[in-house]
Amino acid sequence: MNCLIKSINYCPVKSVSFQSIESSNIKKNLGMPNDRIFAFSRGIDNKQSKLIENNPNERKLNNFLTLKNSPVLNKYNFFYKNEKLTLTYQGKELVTISPDNEEERLLLTNKLTELETSLIKPITLLKNKDFPFYDTSHSNKIFNSMSLINLKSVDDFESKINQKVEFERFRANFYVEGIDAWEERNWIGKIIKINNVSFKVEKNIPRCVAINLKPKTDTAINLLKSLKDQYNHFDMGIYLSALDDGDINVGDKVNFS
Repeated sequence: MNCLIKSINYCPVKSVSFQSIESSNIKKNLGMPNDRIFAFSRGIDNKQSKLIENNPNERKLNNFLTLKNSPVLNKYNFFYKNEKLTLTYQGKELVTISPDNEEERLLLTNKLTELETSLIKPITLLKNKDFPFYDTSHSNKIFNSMSLINLKSVDDFESKINQKVEFERFRANFYVEGIDAWEERNWIGKIIKINNVSFKVEKNIPRCVAINLKPKTDTAINLLKSLKDQYNHFDMGIYLSALDDGDINVGDKVNFS
């Protein structure tokens, strides 16, 4: 198998951000540092927000601001660097805060609600570095996860529907190349190794309507329906859980342990 890491990415803010990096230091049972360590709660009071910030067992997807319930946010992006969180629009900085400062958190949420008045309020910025806001942290089986997408699977989907499918729609941590389309679905339950870091392949990733949104726009096409029509499932990619600490770089090879 000549499967290579094509790109590495993380999303500092759950659902509404995407950053590419050349390497990452993986942490056992945690995943990728700074990935989805922030989230916005919506429509719940401060007491409930603090509860879901600190306790993954209390989290429900509807508690969070996501592209599924707030597609207008797809026009924006967040960047996290040097302990600063920046909201951007079309590459331009709108506001930068120190997220550990409660007053500055309020500046950011006020800016969002000023920009997009349709958002359900109140909105609160949450942070948890020890138990990030992964999709799998509010599932039946709670675990810290990373995601892997086979670019050939995206290409196959694209060719079948004869329509451009941007890989960024799927917000994966790792994009790989060098294996056949959908080969990754055969890895469920197995252990893979990337640069001596072992991962358990947990399960396929079921997708939601967020993939319908073209990156950096609020333009949508029904890709979710197309996925079901073509393959009789809603999956794209696989969830991984880290079994070791270690560094992973773009260009590293994926092997079976």
